[in-house]
Amino acid sequence: VPADGSHWLSMREVVDILRQRGHEVVVVAPEVTMRIKPSKNFVMKVYSVPYTQEDLKKEFQAFFHFSFEQGSFIERFVKAYQGIKRITTFGVTSCGHLLQNKELMRYLEDSKF
Repeated sequence: VPADGSHWLSMREVVDILRQRGHEVVVVAPEVTMRIKPSKNFVMKVYSVPYTQEDLKKEFQAFFHFSFEQGSFIERFVKAYQGIKRITTFGVTSCGHLLQNKELMRYLEDSKF
């Protein structure tokens, strides 16, 4: 179950190599992602989440925007902390919805995922 963003960019290469070596690869991802998209190299299992693509994009843009703002160290530190906390909430929410998706969890258990 890859994490989105830069983590997925690293995993994508591993997934492609596994597929080339004959493995069946299943990727489990929320329906709203930044980088994880369907591919012929893997089966994609998607689950719903309570936020939109726009919500995710908006939060990441705000996070990167503040990086270029001026201010004291403590002001920038607090903004960074708050931004990371908001972005982390997407991941926690996503994990919660994965675990609550009984059909997908049953599939994962049955397939010895």
